[in-house]
Amino acid sequence: MSLAELRREYTLGGLRRADLDTNPIAQFQKWFTQAEATLAEKKLDVNAVTLATADKNGFPSARIVLLKSLSEQGFTFYTNYDSRKGRELTENPRAALNFFWPELERQIAIAGSVQKTSRENSKEYFQSRPRANQLGAWTSHQSSAVPDRAALETEWQKLEKKYPAEIPLPPNWGGFILRPERIEFWQGRPSRLHDRFSYTRQPDNSWKIERLAP
Repeated sequence: MSLAELRREYTLGGLRRADLDTNPIAQFQKWFTQAEATLAEKKLDVNAVTLATADKNGFPSARIVLLKSLSEQGFTFYTNYDSRKGRELTENPRAALNFFWPELERQIAIAGSVQKTSRENSKEYFQSRPRANQLGAWTSHQSSAVPDRAALETEWQKLEKKYPAEIPLPPNWGGFILRPERIEFWQGRPSRLHDRFSYTRQPDNSWKIERLAP
């Protein structure tokens, strides 16, 4: 089968204006909870999200990260600040997130400004991670070239001996929080007439809700 022939109909449900919470964060939490319930048995990363960034010249890049916290203030994920995404978010502090749950035929697209979380917040999350993951954060100079896999494993073993007990927070590792300015909820529908609703933040921090053409 050719790529042009790959398609399917979306038939699981619809989305009406009456279904939506007036607060997009509450609406996100509702859909996220439903995704957790649907994907739990499959042990899939329901919090996996595409993060799109751009450098100071506008050149884009995208990758999958894991959402680790959600509040009225925004969406939080963690990374090495010296990685490509870390550098780009520092140069150009705007980003987009896109969740896609094909099992539910749903997407959520989010865009807004970003800033680093506090050092205290980053430390609290870092210390909640498994020890092996903490060592991995120290081992990897993320996005830099490495000679081979053995070099990474050798460095990991050195660090394991260096930190036999508590592992400190790396100086170049921490969180970013994305403060949403726009959130769109997408529900697949037959004939490509999908349901799309966007929330746009207003100057008074209220949200304008609009139905968008698919």
